[in-house]
Amino acid sequence: MAWHQITVITNEDIAPRLADFFDNLGAVSVTYMDAEDEPVYEPAIGETKIWSNTEVIALYELDAEPELIKTLVYAQFKAEQLRNWKYEEVADQEWERAWMEFYKPMKFADKLWVCPTDQEQYESGTVCLTLDPGLAFGTGTHPTTALCLEWLASHDLTGKTVIDYGCGSGILAVAAILLDAKEAHAVDIDPQAITATQSNALKNKVQDKIACYLPEQFTPFQADIVLANILAKPLIDMAEQICNLVAPTGQLVLSGILHEQAEAVMNAYQQHIAFNAPVQQEDWIRLDGIKR
Repeated sequence: MAWHQITVITNEDIAPRLADFFDNLGAVSVTYMDAEDEPVYEPAIGETKIWSNTEVIALYELDAEPELIKTLVYAQFKAEQLRNWKYEEVADQEWERAWMEFYKPMKFADKLWVCPTDQEQYESGTVCLTLDPGLAFGTGTHPTTALCLEWLASHDLTGKTVIDYGCGSGILAVAAILLDAKEAHAVDIDPQAITATQSNALKNKVQDKIACYLPEQFTPFQADIVLANILAKPLIDMAEQICNLVAPTGQLVLSGILHEQAEAVMNAYQQHIAFNAPVQQEDWIRLDGIKR
């Protein structure tokens, strides 16, 4: 199947309104892309941050009329607010299969494999977590997730209770159970993350040991291990809340932190957590330590 694809560059204030207008004109999907290679690191909780110059991409079925859509858009918005209007017809793709060309088996601490479906590794002395790209972030390819997986695979989790706060795809909760944790509790503000975690737990046959919650459904308790792979600002804002989830002498693992943010995050937790030396991968830092 083919599609009409319309792309146009606008600013961060107009982009959401333009996306809504495309949607009202019958777009089957509307997405944002960075038009100028501008990093966006720190959205607040519940906030969607976009770029100061954003490419808005609208996809329409073939019975749509691109010229009519353009006329209606330019009647609604000022011409100077819209740049580089482009239209093309694009062929459909198996997007998940295309992604899988770049997603290969990964091994952590000589103990944990993370593999896409049909590429599972069965090696003596290791466990294999099967995970495919899906609704929520977290396949192990990003340094923030990889740093946490490396920590999990390097520690004895036997019989431990784990909280994965900001679970995303659920990869950390699933990995913990495969590495012999007793139970894992996965919490996220995004319902899609809950769906993804439940799906990945089922795929790896650990669904009976993982409980999933939206924050309003979660009753706080103290766990042996707390994992929070989020971002620096929410980690700082929720420092007391997250510390309260760690049992005395329990372990805390924080990720999603840029190198220059590590000191601020450590300062927010240091009253309650004795941190080990930070561990860095690319520009990202993992902090881990023991509850005082």
